[in-house]
Amino acid sequence: MLEESRTHRTSAEIETLTRLIADQERALSTLRTLIADRERAYADMQALLERLAQEPDPSHPHLSNAGALTSQSLLAETAYDGLLLVDHNQIIIHVNESARQLFGRDFEQGETLAQYTGLPDLEAMISDAIAYEEDSFEEQITIDGRAFRTRIRVLRPDDAIWVALAFQDVNELVRLRRARRDMVANISHELRNPIANIRLIIDSLFHEQEKPKRKASTSALKAIARETDSLLWLVQELYDLSMIESGEAILRMIETPLAPLVAEAIERMEDQSDYKNLTLESSVPDDLLVLADRDQVRRVLMNLIHNAIKFSPENGRITIGAENNATDATISIIDEGPGVPEEHVQRIFERFYQVDQARSRGEGTGLGLAICKHIVEAHDGRIWAESNKQGGGRFFFTLPLAHV
Repeated sequence: MLEESRTHRTSAEIETLTRLIADQERALSTLRTLIADRERAYADMQALLERLAQEPDPSHPHLSNAGALTSQSLLAETAYDGLLLVDHNQIIIHVNESARQLFGRDFEQGETLAQYTGLPDLEAMISDAIAYEEDSFEEQITIDGRAFRTRIRVLRPDDAIWVALAFQDVNELVRLRRARRDMVANISHELRNPIANIRLIIDSLFHEQEKPKRKASTSALKAIARETDSLLWLVQELYDLSMIESGEAILRMIETPLAPLVAEAIERMEDQSDYKNLTLESSVPDDLLVLADRDQVRRVLMNLIHNAIKFSPENGRITIGAENNATDATISIIDEGPGVPEEHVQRIFERFYQVDQARSRGEGTGLGLAICKHIVEAHDGRIWAESNKQGGGRFFFTLPLAHV
């Protein structure tokens, strides 16, 4: 009866999970369509701005070269995004129809950007862009409760300076991304229950097997246990990522001895390392104290050790070390695997990025290193990988020292 109850409960949980995954697929499909539409609109806007820079407005007192802006203005009127053009004094030169609808009116001669938009922060952003000679950048702002991606581009035709602004309504994208984060959190929660039940059943089978049959079935049970642990690891990665992206992960920074924390991480990874007969060793000084959130840093260490185990050959060695650099500690995780090629070291910490499908052998999601990056940067630290022509994975991250 107990097994039947467990099976029924697990089936119901899997049905709930299936519905959640279907909902996620529909939301992601809508999100991909919206992103494609926005990217096409942005490409059109970039081409338009190039033409505007080449054909200045002869009616504007600060521009000397005669040009035919009328035809370009007609093109600007059809743009989906709100477009504005200002001079170096931030006096408005041109506003398209989408911008007029966004801000509720046309501009007046000699009106500044801040006066027209009612957004004084834009003035400071443009001043900084001109002062630091940045060609383009973007920020997300809120207008009347809606989210807009604001792209700012500095144009320098001849000796003049213009600034073009594009306001792209991304409210729906923001909503869908929030829904995606919530859905990932829900899926993680729903997955944990059936997987935990499977793990309990496996543990009970280990204890309940009759001795004559135990030897024949133990190997299969161990394989099932390893796969279940892999699923649990994936669920934890999804949950961690959703917490980080939602901003709900709160760091509890305390003075922490690093060596015991590394020892805890090694102990938790021993089952995985034993499967490949790997040696995990630490050379972290006992007196090294860092200012850190213990749970989060342990997660970073476990993720990096997990990554090293995946790509290490059998009977290999993984070494965790640390150095005191006066203001911070540099922690290293070195393995004897293939390492990260030079062309991939800059992107290895991106979400879902995989160096090579053949190298990864289908293992992992590309989330673990991205989670490490989020956590380390939240500690005001850095994380990076180094290529090694002789082979071997080399990962490093820094943490602030206590009492600095």
